[in-house]
Amino acid sequence: MTDTTDIDPEEFTATHPLSEMAVMFFRNYSAVAGLILLIFILLFVFVGSYIHTTDPFEMVWAPFTYPGDEGYILGTDYLGRDILAAMMVGGQVSIAIGLAAAIISLVIGVTVGAFAGYYGGIIEEALMRFTEFFQVLPTLLFSMVIVALFGSSLLTVTMAIGVVSWTAVARVTRSEFLRIRELEYLAAARSGSARDRYLIFKVILPNALPPIIVQANLMVGSAILFEAALSFLGLSDPNVMSWGQVIGSNRSYILDAGFAVAIPGFAIFLTVLAISLIGDGLNDALNPKLRQR
Repeated sequence: MTDTTDIDPEEFTATHPLSEMAVMFFRNYSAVAGLILLIFILLFVFVGSYIHTTDPFEMVWAPFTYPGDEGYILGTDYLGRDILAAMMVGGQVSIAIGLAAAIISLVIGVTVGAFAGYYGGIIEEALMRFTEFFQVLPTLLFSMVIVALFGSSLLTVTMAIGVVSWTAVARVTRSEFLRIRELEYLAAARSGSARDRYLIFKVILPNALPPIIVQANLMVGSAILFEAALSFLGLSDPNVMSWGQVIGSNRSYILDAGFAVAIPGFAIFLTVLAISLIGDGLNDALNPKLRQR
């Protein structure tokens, strides 16, 4: 049996990149704070709804009961619905929209960026002009047009957010492919008659993932903000509870009962902040130049 007491931690991390990245991440106190905050939020929305089982659409008391009054921790909204229940159930929807929209953006962006960076020439030119077309469009306005045309269902809102948010991923992916395709090991793979599909998805893409992962992480927070903006403008599905829907449905009463808007707004702020802090930590951990400091 190997004696682990004599292992040098620096030697261990040098030979174990994943361990080195984990050490680098947990040395970033703000990233750890973001991770703890995100875990707390996830427990609140996914576990809390099994403990507090009130239907978020049920009118339980008088409208605009202030937080703490009559036993309602976060108060009630303009219809007398429990805001605590709405925060738990709505958080599940908002986070799900964020993840789904980020995945859609990731698929589109990685595909466009990978083919543009790998093939170059006229293919790169055409794909990057296509990317620039989407990049110059006002993203919120474009998503509003999509939702207005195809309806305000949860699927349409998610697709709209994903379709307008992929350009940053495409540019990051393209730049990484342009860098990696000139390296020696890729030339060796080409000399072995490897197919383009194999080189793109099996050789280059795994080595280009670190900045893409960081970008995808930040896109989850952006998607949550997008959904809240669409809901605030009345373009979300009123039959589906989300943090944005809570804000949107109570926006007319913001001066009379601001807590009904401030509470879900603060939840969105904390979630996006936690995701951003984690993204910064991932950027430090996955950047080899920073790990060598």
